[in-house]
Amino acid sequence: MTTTTPSSPDPVADLHCEVAVIGGGPAGLMAAEVLAQGGVGVHLFDAMPSVGRKFLLAGKGGLNLTHSEPHDAFVGRYGSRQPQVAPLLQGFDGPALRAWAQGLGVETFVGTSGRVFPADMKAAPLLRAWLQRLRGQGVQFHMRHRWLGWAGDGALRFAAPPAGGEPAESTVRVRAVVLALGGGSWARLGSDGAWVPLLAERGVAVEPLRPSNCGFDVMRSAAPTGETRREFLQELLGRTPAPVVGWTPHFAERFAGQPFKTVQLNFTDSQGRTFSRRGEFVATATGVEGSLVYAVSHLLRDEVQAHGHATFHLDLLPDHSPERVLVEVRHPRGSRSLSSHLKSRLGLDGIKAGILYEHLGKDGVNDAVALAHAIKALPITVVATRPLDEAISTAGGVAFEALDPSLMATAVPGVFCAGEMLDWEAPTGGYLLTASMASGRVAAEGALRWLAQGV
Repeated sequence: MTTTTPSSPDPVADLHCEVAVIGGGPAGLMAAEVLAQGGVGVHLFDAMPSVGRKFLLAGKGGLNLTHSEPHDAFVGRYGSRQPQVAPLLQGFDGPALRAWAQGLGVETFVGTSGRVFPADMKAAPLLRAWLQRLRGQGVQFHMRHRWLGWAGDGALRFAAPPAGGEPAESTVRVRAVVLALGGGSWARLGSDGAWVPLLAERGVAVEPLRPSNCGFDVMRSAAPTGETRREFLQELLGRTPAPVVGWTPHFAERFAGQPFKTVQLNFTDSQGRTFSRRGEFVATATGVEGSLVYAVSHLLRDEVQAHGHATFHLDLLPDHSPERVLVEVRHPRGSRSLSSHLKSRLGLDGIKAGILYEHLGKDGVNDAVALAHAIKALPITVVATRPLDEAISTAGGVAFEALDPSLMATAVPGVFCAGEMLDWEAPTGGYLLTASMASGRVAAEGALRWLAQGV
């Protein structure tokens, strides 16, 4: 999963260059390409030993480059930030990304879900070809250079590789800079959000970074198991016990890591926004994660932030009507156990049967009406997102209101921002990568115009 990156073995000292790109992810690399094509000298800096680390990890199970759906549906995936993201995609959308990859010798195909992948499904060959082209265009790479902000004279400050054993600090004077520093997830790959205070200190509005496409911790179901003496005393004193987070130990031990397949997730938030989709997701040791949960994660996250919890309903048998489910549950089972009955009549076993016992308890599952209702609308309450560093991507970041149409920070002329550090979010499916690369192009084109003005 590694790839060779040309890098400076020694710290740069008092370097003067036209443009610095800080961040070696897809947005930064795309910005470097556009700048180099524009005929300017480009120096790219990154705190990590090599570029594209999150890009390579994303491609470990098959690199999802973009999506093939029509343009209007595509731009609709960016939610409330569609008005700001749509102009970025005008110059570089899904078809343009596919053509760009083909220019690197990488053929693509459309999967059954409409997602677009390289023919070999791998990220490394594309990244190697991209870096080879960037080297040929004269882009210079400086690895292990962590950006520290600005010096008093406006030069960029970097913590650079040690020279002779001691940590070094370097300064770089530039006419323009493109920041493509990522969000705050997967810090070990370089996106740690350390840039937030550096920009805030310069008057750039930054919205707090929040998890996006993330998992959640659940609140343990209050299955009717009998009131404890402690709960009785707390009720007498007017105290509400704190909710217990996570599945019961029995459920977690048996089913953590297993998928809920062919289910439908339904959710309506307090603002009336609705979500209903079939798919699958995974039970974790403390909650839920996976593609279906990621798709609704922005709504769940906002509801948890506003009210402390969010409850979605799970249809375990979306191809069965409620009436049919009730008939099958009530069907005489003779000497068979309830578990055998549910498996034979409805195909419910494994984790689906387990979640019913988790929610209803051993006594509750023997109530046919309650059981049938739970099969079609099982409530699952989430109370917290998983930590930011575990999220696939982040929401929040540099506010579009703090940028001009060229993505230049109005508070810091000559500083352009791109990629996931901008305040937007999108579901998985190629939308994140496409918009990141599109924003890198727009920021680079803005920097070229800035340089042409001779500022």
